[in-house]
Amino acid sequence: MTKWLTRAEQDAWRVFLSTLPDLMAALEADIAPHGLTMGDYEVLVRLSETAERRLRMCDLAGQLQLSPSGLTRRLDGLVRAGWVDRTSSPDDRRVMYARLTDDGMRKLEVAAPDHVASVRRHLVEPIGAAGMQQLGQLFTAVQAHLSQPVLA
Repeated sequence: MTKWLTRAEQDAWRVFLSTLPDLMAALEADIAPHGLTMGDYEVLVRLSETAERRLRMCDLAGQLQLSPSGLTRRLDGLVRAGWVDRTSSPDDRRVMYARLTDDGMRKLEVAAPDHVASVRRHLVEPIGAAGMQQLGQLFTAVQAHLSQPVLA
């Protein structure tokens, strides 16, 4: 028997569904003047957070939840711009790395303040510090649930 959503649950679900695209569009619009998409920005951030500013392509694809071909397409523009390069491993020629270049790091350093201001303006300020803490807790619970094996 189906356990239908209550009116409050349905209202919350629908406002979530209708707000998420608007939030992402606002964040995209605020990063666009830097010549970046949110996907591009996320690549630069992920690479910048590693010790050598590089990740194995398969690891980066996993972090971004992209297929190998999806990651290749995502990286193509960043490589053309000179912000990321692809290098093979000196130890294993089968392993390819995506590496944040010095130009890519500079691009990130210029774009990051505007991105952070956008997140603050469109998310942090409307819900406040307590709301952000609650949001973190809520999505940590959802993430933990989604990472559980599905039982048949």
